[in-house]
Amino acid sequence: MLVLKGVGLHDECAFYMRGKEIMIDMKDIVALCKRRGFIFAASDIYGGLNGFWDFGPLGVELKNNLRDQWWKSMVITPPLGLDGKPVQIVGLDSAIIQNPKAWIASGHVGGFSDPMVDCRETKKRYRADQIIVLVPKDTEGSWLAFEEGTDELLKRKKMVKFWGSNILNTATLLTKFDISDYDKIIAPDAKKAGTLTEPRQFNLMLDTYPGVVRDDAHKAYLRPETAQGIFLNFKNVVDSSRVRIPFGIAQIGKAFRNEVTPRNFIFRSREFEQMEMEWFCEPDEAKKWHEFWIEERKNWWRSMGLTSDNILMRPHDADELAHYAKEGLGTYDVEYKFPFTDPGFGELEGIAHRCDFDLKAHQEHSGQKLEYFDQPNNKRFIPHVIEPAAGLTRGVLALICEAYTIDETRPSGCYLNFLPALAPKKAAILPLTAKDEHVPIAQKLYMELREEFPVDLDIKQNIGKRYARQDEIGTPYCFTIDNDTLSDSTVTVRDRNTMKQERINLDNVAKYLREKIKPVS
Repeated sequence: MLVLKGVGLHDECAFYMRGKEIMIDMKDIVALCKRRGFIFAASDIYGGLNGFWDFGPLGVELKNNLRDQWWKSMVITPPLGLDGKPVQIVGLDSAIIQNPKAWIASGHVGGFSDPMVDCRETKKRYRADQIIVLVPKDTEGSWLAFEEGTDELLKRKKMVKFWGSNILNTATLLTKFDISDYDKIIAPDAKKAGTLTEPRQFNLMLDTYPGVVRDDAHKAYLRPETAQGIFLNFKNVVDSSRVRIPFGIAQIGKAFRNEVTPRNFIFRSREFEQMEMEWFCEPDEAKKWHEFWIEERKNWWRSMGLTSDNILMRPHDADELAHYAKEGLGTYDVEYKFPFTDPGFGELEGIAHRCDFDLKAHQEHSGQKLEYFDQPNNKRFIPHVIEPAAGLTRGVLALICEAYTIDETRPSGCYLNFLPALAPKKAAILPLTAKDEHVPIAQKLYMELREEFPVDLDIKQNIGKRYARQDEIGTPYCFTIDNDTLSDSTVTVRDRNTMKQERINLDNVAKYLREKIKPVS
C-alpha cells in the first residue's frame, strides 16, 4: 500500500493510500509539475501571487486534452438519452463580464459569501465552516482548533504537546466552529487562546470597473461561474437554434472567486476553469434526468482513468444545499480522493437540480419572457434545469494525482500513468546518439508522425536520462533509432508502464500508435 503524505502550498497535509507502503509528499508532485512544465506559480519571477497558477507547455496540453474529451462527450457525441437516442446539446462561449444586474438576479451579489474568522495574533483568516475545534474532556482550559485537511500526524503532535500523551482520554468532542466560547479557542496557527473573531460573511465576487468611471454605479464583476452566461442566452439559443426541450447548453471557461485561503496547489484557487452544462427539461421529468446525469458523469470520470476506489458519489446535506437547489432534488457531488483530502474526498463535479430558479429570476429582473413554448402541446412553461458542473482545473489535478506512480526500480523513481489518449505527448522519438546516421532518421519519423500525433523529438542527453524524462511527463511510448535501424529499418519501442521493449519495422510506427492510442469511449 502506497501512503502519500500530501503537502500543499501552505503545508496542508493528509495521507493517501495506493500501491505499496512508500511514504511520499504531495510536494513531490508539485515539484514535478514545475520541473517538467505542467504547472507554474503565476508571475513566478516576482514571487508568485497566491491563488493564481499558470499551465506550462505540458500542463496546457493535458488540460486541453481533458477539455476536448468533455466537449466531445457533451456536444460532439453526446450520450444516448432515456429513449435510446442521442441527446441534444449545443455549445456556448459567453463573456466573462456581464451586466452586473445579472449577478443581482442570480443571488450572487447578495448571498455569494463564506463565513470567515480572523486571528488577531497571526493575522491569518480562516473559513469558519472549515475549522474544527477539539474540546478537552473536562471542558476546562483552552480548546484546540484545526483547519480541515490538516495532517493528522501534525495535529496529534500539537495535541500531545498541549495536553500530554493520553490524547484519546483528553478530548471527547470534535465539532465544527459553531460555538460561542471564542476566548477558549487556540487558533490553528496561534500560541494563545482568544485570538479568533466571531464569524462574518465575506463576499467571494471579484469586482472590476469597465470604462473610465470608478464608482459603485459602474461596478461590474468577474463571473464566479459560467452557468449564468448560459441562462442569459437561453432565449437566444432557443430562437436561433433548432433545439427542443429537453436539450442542453454546454460551456467551458474561466471563472473567478475571491477565495480568502487558496490552498492545496491548484485545487482551490482564485482563477480556475469550469466545464458546465445546463440541461433544460420539463419539471415533471427532472427526477429521471437528474438520475441520468448522475450516472453519466460518474462513468465519464472513470473513463478518464480515475479508479473506482478514488471516486465517490455524495449527496449534499440539507445545510449545504445552494439556494437554487433547496426546493428541488438536491445535488450530488462527484468527489475524488486527493492526496491532501485522504482519507476523505474533495469535490470534482456537482450534479444539481437548479429547479426553475435562474430563468425565473432573470425573467423577473430583466422584464424579458424566458418561458419555453411547447408547440406540439400548445403550452408555455419555465423549464427545470439539471446542471452537471465540473472543475477543469481540479480535473487536471485529479488526473496528475491518479497518474503519479512510484517505481523505485527506474531512474526517474516514478512515472505518470496517463491514459494514452490524455497524455500530453503520445510518443517520443529518440535517436540513440547524436550521430549523423541516427538523427536524420529520427527527424524524418518525427515529421511523419507529428501530422497525426503530438510527439516529442528528444536528441540531447544519454538514452537513460531521456527515458526518465519521458516517464515523468507520462509519454506512453518511446521509439529509439539505433545502429540496427541503419541495417534492418527497425526501431525499439519502449512501453512506459512495463518498460518492456520490442522491435518493430520503421514503416509500422504510425500504425502501432493508432492501435495503441484508442479514443476514450
